Amino acid sequence: ISNSSNNMAPVRFIAARFSRLLNSPWTSEDMEHADRAAIGKRGEDIAARWLWTRGCRVLWRNYRGPDDGEVDIVCRHGKVLAFVAVKTRTSTAFGRPAQAVTPEKQARILRGASAWLRLLGCPDIAWRYDIAEVLLIPGHKPQVNWIQAAFNTEEMARSLARRRNR
Repeated sequence: ISNSSNNMAPVRFIAARFSRLLNSPWTSEDMEHADRAAIGKRGEDIAARWLWTRGCRVLWRNYRGPDDGEVDIVCRHGKVLAFVAVKTRTSTAFGRPAQAVTPEKQARILRGASAWLRLLGCPDIAWRYDIAEVLLIPGHKPQVNWIQAAFNTEEMARSLARRRNR
């Protein structure tokens, strides 16, 4: 029995190799005409395509749940459901994009992921919280760094509880 994702590997490889989205350099002209929202949207487009070329099945983009929960990309990576936060930057002057995923933002992702899992009837499925860092540096192809299991919800819950008690 063959796995359909294995059958897709050559197609995904070719798609990645010839994708304008993944291979076109970000230009200073692009930067002049883009506001933060446009840069963020471009980063999400790049991250979704990049994840697909790495074997992920993108299920939903920009999921908004109740209670102010939100997830940029929900995807399947093998047998694991991944809730992916995408952070896009045009330089590294202020650190890595993943550093912008604060405990408060992690809590927002957690609320969105919990809402998604409730929609599925809380199945017995493995899941994790990932971050896709996208760097759009003028003159360079987009750079993507995928951090799997980027944050621990138990640690995050303790951190939020400490902040509330201050």
